[in-house]
Amino acid sequence: MLTMTDEIGRAGPAPESTLPIGDEPSLRAAVEAILLVVDEPIDEVTLAQVLERPRDEIVATLRGLAEEYRGPDRGFELREIGGGWRFYTHATCAPVVERFVLDGQHAKLSQAALETLAVVAYRQPVSRARVSAIRGVNCDGVMRTLTARGLVTDSGVDPESGATLYRTTPYFLERLGMASLDELPPLAPYLPDADALEDRDTEHA
Repeated sequence: MLTMTDEIGRAGPAPESTLPIGDEPSLRAAVEAILLVVDEPIDEVTLAQVLERPRDEIVATLRGLAEEYRGPDRGFELREIGGGWRFYTHATCAPVVERFVLDGQHAKLSQAALETLAVVAYRQPVSRARVSAIRGVNCDGVMRTLTARGLVTDSGVDPESGATLYRTTPYFLERLGMASLDELPPLAPYLPDADALEDRDTEHA
C-alpha cells in the first residue's frame, strides 16, 4: 500500500519548494539600489526606516561603500552632502561627462530649441523678448539651454530697450558644417520683421 509520503515523492516536490530561496538583497545591495534612484541626497534615518535596519548598520554600510568607491578606477563616488548621501561622478571625469551632455549623440535639441535657434540665426543680434514674440511663446528657458550648449552667446545690449542681445557662435557654424552665416538657406523672408512685430504689439496693446 502506498503511503502519503510515497505519493508526494512520486509526484515531485510541492510547488512552494520551486520558489527561489534567499532572494532578499543584501543590505549593501539594497542601499546601492536606492542610491541609484534618488534625485537628492538621502539621509541615514530614512534609509534605516525603509530597509528596517539599525541606523548604525546603515551608516557603516554607507561609509564602507564610500571608501570602496574612492578607488582610482571608479568613475563615480559616494558623498555625504546636504545632510544625506548620493552618488556623484568623479571630478576627474568632469570633461568627459560635459562632452557627453553638451555634444553627445544623446543630447539632441528639442523641436522648440531648433525653432528658437533658427530665429536667432536669422534675426541676430536679437533679444529674448523678440525671439519669444516671433515664436509666440516664452523662450527664456530654451535660450538658456542654447547658451549652455555653446550655440548662442551674449552679443551686447540693445541701446534702446537695454535688453541683452544674442547671436550664434562659431560652434553653431561648426555643428552645421558652414563657414559663415551667408551659407544659411533663404529662410529669413518667412520670418516677420521688426516693424511687423511692433505693429502687431501696438494693435494688441
